[in-house]
Parts: sequence; C-alpha cells; structure tokens
Amino acid sequence: MPMATDDFFRARLDTMIDLRHPLAVLATRMPWAQIEAALAPAFAHRDRAGRLVEGADLFGATVQLAGAGVSNAGRPRLPLRLMVSLLYLKHAFNLSDEELVARWSENVVWQFFSGMTYYEPRPPCDATQLGRFRRVLGEAGVEQLLKSTIEAAVEMSAVKKTEFERVIVDTTVQEKAAAHPT
Repeated sequence: MPMATDDFFRARLDTMIDLRHPLAVLATRMPWAQIEAALAPAFAHRDRAGRLVEGADLFGATVQLAGAGVSNAGRPRLPLRLMVSLLYLKHAFNLSDEELVARWSENVVWQFFSGMTYYEPRPPCDATQLGRFRRVLGEAGVEQLLKSTIEAAVEMSAVKKTEFERVIVDTTVQEKAAAHPT
C-alpha cells in the first residue's frame, strides 16, 4: 500500500494551531463519519422519471423519453463535512453566510475543524451554496445534526445526560395571550 506523502511546500494545519483549542478538540471527537453517513441519502443523485417528447423525423411522428435516469452532469458537490462544519460555525458565532465564508478563509482553526489538511486562502464555497445546502438538508437533517452533537457532547463528558431532563425556555419575546385593559 503506498504511503501518503505530505505537500513539501505547505505546512499542515495541525502543526499551525494549538490542538487544545476547543474547536480543535471538538473536530477530533465529533463522529464525522456517522454524520456523513446519516446525511448522504439526502444528497444522493436521484433517478428521474423523465418526460415524453414528441418530434418528427423522416418516418413520421416520434415519441422519445428525455431527461430520464441519473445525471452526473454539473460540478461535484463539496464534502459533507465541510458543509456541516460551516453550519456549525455559522450558528456558533452568529454569522451571516457571507461573513462566514469570508472569515473561514482567514481562520486556520476553523479550517482544521472543517477537515482541511492545509491552509486554504480562498473561501470554501459561495455563500449561496450554504442556503441550498440547508434547503436540501431540511428539518430532518438539522435534527440529525443536533442529535449527533448532543451524543458527542455526552460521550466526551462535556454535558451530563441529566442536564437534558429539564429544558428552560425563555419566552420574554413571545406573544402572550394577556389582554391589557383599554
């Protein structure tokens, strides 16, 4: 089996950062393979039924099936780990999609968290791709991410299971059914 060689002219991210940084620790302990396996079906290429197209040739009217099957056309998808980690960073630091991709290219710890091996000076994707990723991910995918995050936190003893027995919700901004005297 051939041994992977490092890029001789670039420094690895794991040699550039403090591996005790909370995001670096989280990056090594998150169940990335399980998260990717759970989300992969939502992003798989789907088989399309196609449509019948009427046409004419030398022998008269014809009907052909167009657009059927699985298409491999288009740009390859970005890695799921990268997109999932961008969602985590977006919500952890309360950033817009545009701010996130701009800051990601400057932050080596964020790049390490995203699974990159070497520093990348370019943004990871266009900001609009994050919105499309969230739309395809859907509510079920977000719930899967939350579940994986909670399981990882319990596994690394960052939180105890007993902390999830009671939930406190702040409703100060929520509309109330109280009527004020007029």
